[in-house]
Amino acid sequence: MKKILVVDDDTTLRTALTRYLEKRGYQVQDAASGLEAFKTFEKDPADLIVSDVLMPEMDGYEFCRRLRAIRSGQLVPFIFLSSKSDVDDRVQGHSIGADDYLIKPFEPKELLAKIEAQLERSRRTHSEIVRLMQQSKGVPAPAPTPLPLTPAEEKVFWEVIQGYTNKQIGDHLFVSPRTVQTHLSNILSKLQLENRSQLVRFAFEQGYRLPGNEHSSQPEVAEN
Repeated sequence: MKKILVVDDDTTLRTALTRYLEKRGYQVQDAASGLEAFKTFEKDPADLIVSDVLMPEMDGYEFCRRLRAIRSGQLVPFIFLSSKSDVDDRVQGHSIGADDYLIKPFEPKELLAKIEAQLERSRRTHSEIVRLMQQSKGVPAPAPTPLPLTPAEEKVFWEVIQGYTNKQIGDHLFVSPRTVQTHLSNILSKLQLENRSQLVRFAFEQGYRLPGNEHSSQPEVAEN
């Protein structure tokens, strides 16, 4: 049974969503703020998160940032559910690391469709990563093409595909986690990818083996 974490300070909405999703076969956790949700996730990670943006203690944007900064929260599907409907708000949500953004008021069946789509995408991505990792054992890596990234973005690229969090990458490169997130957003945009999991898949498919892989060394990349 897939576990969904619903985060919203509106008790009525949170309760209604919990009942709706439970009736459709999901296990549901709930939280009234980003801070409460983050603590809940650290103790018992969910398979997907649905979160409001405007909340007390910690808003949805900061919650998403912190979630993407820990290893267990990097690849979990994240859907914003918010009354903030401006294009800039949606763009900000995606740039922080959200996988989808639904505007209130909404139809529950549309949210359910988005949840199912994200869970299926997550399943396919993880299966493909496992397959590619198994396939790469004992097989010479293809010669990858140069990355269309700046030197700073290249450094972040190699750190991300090794599974490091934004905070860990920041510590390694002596920059802030927000700077790391900015570089990551630029990388995803340039490579026409949506999230970290797709970036990892891209790296395996294109032959960018992790440093230290016995079958390949880190390729030279363009410094543009």
